[in-house]
Amino acid sequence: MAHDIEFTADALRDYRSLGAPIRAMIRKAMEIHLRHEPTRVSKSRIKRLRELRRPQYRLRVGDFRVYYDVEDTVVTILGIVAKVTSEDWLADNSTRDDDQDSP
Repeated sequence: MAHDIEFTADALRDYRSLGAPIRAMIRKAMEIHLRHEPTRVSKSRIKRLRELRRPQYRLRVGDFRVYYDVEDTVVTILGIVAKVTSEDWLADNSTRDDDQDSP
């Protein structure tokens, strides 16, 4: 079953800010790994992020990380960031399992 791949506004902005060769590399990796088996973890490519409610997964593409969630047949790309800024992005954009939505 093929999954639909959608981008959040921030992720689309991240994607468009990259150079053409990097965009092509990321697009190819998303088609290969996220279109058909986005939840299949591997040693080096896809990682399930523990203790986080959002993002659920990380796809490694060279020196870039693609953070995404999977719900039914939709893969939602949340961010595409360079490895060196990945920890900062997670600190600013992740939701932990123990976080409460109410104050």
